[in-house]
Amino acid sequence: MFVDPPFGSNIYYADLAYLVESWHRVWTDATGEAIVNQSRRIPRTLSQYGELMERCFAEFHRVLKPGRWMTVEFSNSSNEVWLTIQHALARAGFVVADTRIIDKEQLSYRQVTATNAVKRDLVISAYKPADELAERIGPAVGTPDTAWAFVREHLRHLPHAVERDPNGDVRVIRERLPDRLYDRMEAFHLQRNLAIPVTAAEFYEGLAQRFPQRDGMHFLDEQVEAYERQRMTIKELKAAQLFITDEESAIQWLRQFLKSRRTPQPYAAIQPEFFREVQAGLPDWEEPPDLKVLLERSFVQDDEGRWYVADPKKEADLEKLRKRERLKEFTTYAAGKGQLNHFSLAAVRAGLSDAWERRDFKVIVAVGRRLPTEAFTQDERLLFYLDNAEQLAG
Repeated sequence: MFVDPPFGSNIYYADLAYLVESWHRVWTDATGEAIVNQSRRIPRTLSQYGELMERCFAEFHRVLKPGRWMTVEFSNSSNEVWLTIQHALARAGFVVADTRIIDKEQLSYRQVTATNAVKRDLVISAYKPADELAERIGPAVGTPDTAWAFVREHLRHLPHAVERDPNGDVRVIRERLPDRLYDRMEAFHLQRNLAIPVTAAEFYEGLAQRFPQRDGMHFLDEQVEAYERQRMTIKELKAAQLFITDEESAIQWLRQFLKSRRTPQPYAAIQPEFFREVQAGLPDWEEPPDLKVLLERSFVQDDEGRWYVADPKKEADLEKLRKRERLKEFTTYAAGKGQLNHFSLAAVRAGLSDAWERRDFKVIVAVGRRLPTEAFTQDERLLFYLDNAEQLAG
């Protein structure tokens, strides 16, 4: 299924024939039109637009066969509209497997005439989970088996062949990397009001044990051979481009950096590369991560004081240390009032996850309503926590 829906307030479709309709005195009924329009007699807000899009996606989900795909084209410069579309997709039951840029070369009328219009579109590929996944999850709710059932289903839908980007470079498949698989697994459980069955450390350890890894990516057993055949034809496979936007992404960047060097690295070699990346992409609310603290909490030193990535057995202990420090910081957010202007996104995520496990929905709602919209845009799981907690808390 392919859909190119209205995107926010880009075009008021029902108003396009206004002159002709005025002449004939026959009017288009726009009460159910899925756009954002504040100028009508009955205004349509972004929230109402999201509800209408969710109803559309839910109908697409109903008629689509299990295991099959929907492709959604997106063209809007608004983070809020992008977040609304993603949330509507998840609420309708779809799982996003890929998002990439499409350059149509021939621009639309609006892309040519509007100063703030984006010049390239995004294409979201999402699938309806197979019936077998629901059958496996049903009796296994509350156990780690639900996490691995989802990962198997998700890996089965992801492309196992790498492609060249517009610059001609061949990069790893971002959706197959461990951190993205964890994000998708967590969002899948949250959207269905299920407890997260494993911690991040348990997930990464179990992932390494259950699914073969090649070039940092995880595959199903039956997918490995096809990937290895293609890999022999590629001279250089570039790592996925990671941007440091919070503490968690900084840890992932450091993990990638240290693994790419193949030998333990001294602090002096890490610092300049890290500082260059940090300056590029931090949002206004995020305090710059302290490199020394990140290394101490998430990595291991050798006898010469050089840093390297911990093995999975030690990673569990490091994860507990990180979680304890983040929860301590989250308590200060929960005790305050007013909008949060400066905070750690990783601490917020850890605090909401802990409150979800304890079924403390009031804390999730109290902190979630104080976050800026941009935080939800950066991490869609925050919206799942808040939306579900609001419903469960009444």
